[in-house]
Parts: sequence; C-alpha cells; structure tokens
Amino acid sequence: MENHERLGLKIQSNEVKVGVIGLGYVGLPLARAFAEQGIEVIGFDVDEAKVTKLQRCESYIGHIAAAVVHRMRAQGFEATTDFTRLDEPDVVIICVPTPLTDAREPDLSYVVNSARAIAERLRPGQLIVLESTTYPGTTREVVLPILAAGRLRAGLDFYLAFSPEREDPGNPDFSAPTIPKVVGGLDAASLELASALYGKIVVRVVPASTLEVAEACKILENTYRAVNIALVNELKMLYDRMGVDVWEVIEAAKSKPFGFQAFYPGPGLGGHCIPIDPFYLTWVARKHGMATRFIELAGEINTQMPAYVVGKVADALNDVAKPLRGSKVVILGMAYKKDVDDPRESPGFELMDLLLKKGAIVEYNDPHIAALPAMRHYPHFQLSSRELTPEYLQSRDCVLIATDHSAYDWKTIAEHAPLIVDTRNALKNLTDAKARIVRA
Repeated sequence: MENHERLGLKIQSNEVKVGVIGLGYVGLPLARAFAEQGIEVIGFDVDEAKVTKLQRCESYIGHIAAAVVHRMRAQGFEATTDFTRLDEPDVVIICVPTPLTDAREPDLSYVVNSARAIAERLRPGQLIVLESTTYPGTTREVVLPILAAGRLRAGLDFYLAFSPEREDPGNPDFSAPTIPKVVGGLDAASLELASALYGKIVVRVVPASTLEVAEACKILENTYRAVNIALVNELKMLYDRMGVDVWEVIEAAKSKPFGFQAFYPGPGLGGHCIPIDPFYLTWVARKHGMATRFIELAGEINTQMPAYVVGKVADALNDVAKPLRGSKVVILGMAYKKDVDDPRESPGFELMDLLLKKGAIVEYNDPHIAALPAMRHYPHFQLSSRELTPEYLQSRDCVLIATDHSAYDWKTIAEHAPLIVDTRNALKNLTDAKARIVRA
C-alpha cells in the first residue's frame, strides 16, 4: 500500500494524529476544531507560558474559554515545546506569524524555522500544510526545498499543501467549522489528502489547482479589504473638510441592494492580516518587475490614519484652549477590533506612541486587555488598563475612542468625560451627551 493510501485511510477513520505549530489566534482554534471531531492533536509552541497554561486547562485567548481548553484536553489534546516530537503526528500544520521587517519586506523566519524543525524529524507518510499567510510561491520556493533536502521525496514519501487560515476572532457567526476552506496541493495526492483532512472540520473544502492559487487567494481577500478601507478612510478625510458625515453617507449607500458593500473608516488598520498582507504582494510584484501602485497607495492612506487622528485630537484640545503637550489623554480600546483581546498591529499602539512623542500624558482602558503586552515595535509600553470611574473620566482632558468594545457604557462615558474624539462612530446614538464630541 502506498504512503498516501495509508494516510488517507487514517484520515477517513479519524485515526490520524494532527500536529499544529503555533498556538495563537489561528493555531489554537484549529486544534480545537480537530479535537472536537475526536482527532488526536499535539500543539507545538516555543512560548513556554502558553504551553503551561494549556496544560493547566487555562486559556490566553478571550473568545476561547478555559472550559473549552479543558474539553480539548479531555479529548486528547496536548501542548508541548518539544519539537523533537514532530515525527509523531501524521499531519503537521504550520500556523506561525508572517510579519514584515522594518523595511516592509516579508519576514518568513518563523515559517523557515518551523520547516527546518519538521525537516529534522520528517518521516515517510507525513502531510505538511502551511496555513500562515504569505505571498504566492512561498510553499513551493521556500518550504519545499527545506523539506526535500533530505532523502525523502515530495509527493511520494511526504506530501505538501497550503490552506490559508480564515479566522475572524470575536465573530460568533463564523467559526472554523462554518467557514469554507481553500486548499492547494503540491500534487494530486497532496491535494487529495489535505482536502480529506479539512473535510473533517469545515462545512466545505474548495480545492485550488495549485499551491500558488491558494496562496494568492488569501492575499486577494485581505488586499480587497485593505483597498476598500483605504477608500472610505480617504473619503472620511475629504468629507470632514466638506462638512459631510461620512458615516451617514455609508448608511445611505448601504440601502442599495446590489453593487455596494459597506466598509468603515477608523484610526488605522489592525490585526495580523490586513495591515501586512498587501505589502507581501507589493514585494513579490517588484521581484516580477511590476509596481502595484493601486495597492501601495491604499497602504499609504491607511498608514497615515493614526497621524490624522492625533491631529484631530490636537485640534479638539486647541478648540477648548488646551495644548496637546501636557494634556491627559486616555485611549479606549487597544485591541485591533471590537470585543476581542487581540492587540496585533493595533493602531492603538501607534496612536499612543504619537501622542507621547507630542508630549501628551497617555493612559488606556481596554476591558479585554488588562496589561499591554510587549509588542514587536512597542516593547516599552508597560501600562495597565485604567478603571473608567466618573472621577477618572472627569480628570482626563480627552477621551480617544480607538476600539468600540460592546462592554463600554457610552452614555456614562459621555456624561463624565469633558471631551471625546470618536474614531468609530460609537456615540452615534447619543443625542444628549454632556461631553464635547468630535468625530475623527
């Protein structure tokens, strides 16, 4: 019996063992999806603190409760920092970060290190799947040579696929089982095995003809959002000068039942996908001798939004005869989107940095982030969330709404804060607020 036939039977019978490298906002929900289908899962991570918490049935992700981790553990899930065990799973799925360098070029070090760790323990009959978002060609040009450097042959001894993650943290309407999964394989056997595997946990598998099509699919999805968000961000700045309410404009446009999808402005892009992935595409485009001017322009617009917001804060303070330097500003929401605890690439950090550089006294509140983690570009922000008591709100010169968490009592905030700069239209329904409210 061929290697792919043996692995196919294991998948079919749920006797397959799955390994997940990277137990963050993508890897842990993926491990959960497999565990809930009775499939044995080993999670690998270099972060000992994460592994220890999982071993104690604790969670470090807001939308995954400790009870869920406890149930996963009872279903056979285990977490480890021991990468020498990578020969134990039949399938190894890579879910590690793919950030940008300071020069805005792809940083594939996490993917490369994961592939090297797998290559050291690679055995016949294993399927390797990359889920980390990256530019078209990464799986074939970067991962495959590392795995194939030994004696094992791709497509015969081991199998390789790419399947882009489609997590939407904090959205109760979409979880791993309900979201179709795009899968691309190195060859027919790899595609067949990966499709059968994901067919165990998702509503529908969408096969792609090549690895590159699957990789490009993810980049398209996120670039589509980045470009449209840039459009409404630019319109927000224009309409602000014209005295037109961009939020009302969007609501009016939404009434059209065809040809329009609503996107919303904000203080900047956040999360691990939209602020990063388009730059992966522009980088690979330059390698092919092409400038993606449309995408690069969208990136320029989106990256200037924090500076625009800080300018609006300075103007709002100036209107009440206060300078930005020395003013007390509290930022509401350091997560990149509402109702999650995910701070990755959150514009809140750049807002804080810009305000501090201009001499403001800056603090924050976020009901989902008790203390700011050490971020890659902002390791020096060692702050804890402040309690929004009436006295505290009254003591601030300005409240800056960066993330509109559902937990916020906007009426109380607007009753006690003297000045509010709202970047999310969070206060749209307040008609009798005592605070001076400025939209940004």
